[in-house]
Amino acid sequence: MRTIFVLFDSLNRSAMGAYGGQSVKTPNFDRFAARAVTFDRHYVGSLPCMPARRDMHTGRLNFTHRSWGPLEPFDNSFAQILKDSGIYTHMVSDHLHYFEDGGHGFHTRFSSYDFIRGQEYDPWIAMVEPPIERIKAKFDDRHYQTSKRDKRMQHAINREEIVEESDFPGPRCFASGFDFLDRNRNADDWFLMLECFDPHEPFYAPDRFKAAYETGHAGGILDWPHYERVVESEEEIAEIRANYAALVAMCDEYFGKLIDYLDEYDMWKDTCVVLSTDHGFLLSEHGWWGKCRMPYYEEVSHIPLIIHHPQHQDQAGTRRRHLTQTMDLMPTFLDLFGLNIPEEVTGRSLLPMLAEDAPIRQAAVFGVFSGPIGVTDGDWVLYHYPPDIYREGLVEYTLAPAHMTAPFTIDELKTARLAPPFNFTKGVPVLGIDALMDAKRVPNNDGVGFADIGTRLYDLINDPRQTCPVEEPAVCKRLYEEMVRELHAHDTPAGVYRWYDLNLLHKKGGYHEETTGSGDGAAAGGGERARGIS
Repeated sequence: MRTIFVLFDSLNRSAMGAYGGQSVKTPNFDRFAARAVTFDRHYVGSLPCMPARRDMHTGRLNFTHRSWGPLEPFDNSFAQILKDSGIYTHMVSDHLHYFEDGGHGFHTRFSSYDFIRGQEYDPWIAMVEPPIERIKAKFDDRHYQTSKRDKRMQHAINREEIVEESDFPGPRCFASGFDFLDRNRNADDWFLMLECFDPHEPFYAPDRFKAAYETGHAGGILDWPHYERVVESEEEIAEIRANYAALVAMCDEYFGKLIDYLDEYDMWKDTCVVLSTDHGFLLSEHGWWGKCRMPYYEEVSHIPLIIHHPQHQDQAGTRRRHLTQTMDLMPTFLDLFGLNIPEEVTGRSLLPMLAEDAPIRQAAVFGVFSGPIGVTDGDWVLYHYPPDIYREGLVEYTLAPAHMTAPFTIDELKTARLAPPFNFTKGVPVLGIDALMDAKRVPNNDGVGFADIGTRLYDLINDPRQTCPVEEPAVCKRLYEEMVRELHAHDTPAGVYRWYDLNLLHKKGGYHEETTGSGDGAAAGGGERARGIS
């Protein structure tokens, strides 16, 4: 078996014709869907970028225990398991977060990897005195600050070296992927992860792609919206969306080159191809840009997944309606190569669903550490917000204390104490570190909080665009039960239930006190107080 996993970042379902999108022409994504199985109810797990990738590697949710961080020493990694089992694994990626403090340990699980430089604020081009005046004249200062220390300035500097289409990180990722295929297409037992940071912001594509979505905008470059409320004019919104569309069109064309390659060398008969993303992105829908602080509307949480398997070519063009999630990829990858799935994995292999549309879960639970928790059964979705972001009691559990771009601070580390194992740490104790309010973690590091938002329920069947939240107590009760059941399966600490007021819901909706414990660990002295954490 050979497998190619193509992972884009922030690829919206609504931007793909195969999912009914009309704003962007995606003939290659669409022709891939015509020869593969398309999953219609595929959802995220942990958010955003690196937490999503930890779900992909380990096959379980991680947002219930810690924020954005590295792969933990006790984590299962599909890439490592494949490698240890004699399957050659290779990763091509321009995703700079792998090479920051909070992203280490992922790429090194592969047999080999190629890091493509220059994406986003990758510290790639060293320029002591950047051309600030030229940058000011070129970019809109609402998206690009001109301080030498601002990460967006680094991106502007990187763009000085991106001149030809072949200079762009996305095309270079595919070129590297084709190099791997040229060397290895006649070999067997390999796994290629071809990962492109595009169409993640900044939405920068070659001119020929933007030409098809020209808006007539005459001002500075607008392609990197802040994750906040929309304040731009209609013309500016159109320009930002056009820049995203151009980048999606570029991704589609280069994915088409991969399809052509597989056609040319007759690889479909013995190669599995998986196409997906980590999460979506709000492009002014619901009055927001971005992700994480706002509700995880369908644009963010409901993501594409399309799979071609050579043994299921009779299912080409069919669709699956039952719920799947990001963490289901890991056991699927192991199952493709006939390998055993570790007991810590809570995701389910999708291979049975390629043969028939059979359910593997009743609900999908997703979220960001210390942010809202989402739960959906495919027909309804509930976003549960913490009642008070400033309350104490939330704890991060880790043996790799690093945030996105820096280690935990000394003040954070001073709160560290040893906590007994969880059901996924393989008997290894971990550090419990207070989740301080001023910690540099998503989504709390903007200091805004959630007071302007709040818990809400949507009817996805009658209100698919989520224009009006509803009150349906019976539905809420059922979804909360599903949420607590999933949290329990992931050995969620008792403090999480208390911090979100989920331990009080039994008084209103028939919940049992034992659901506020720490999963199986509660019965074995594994609750937070028993863990030595008060």
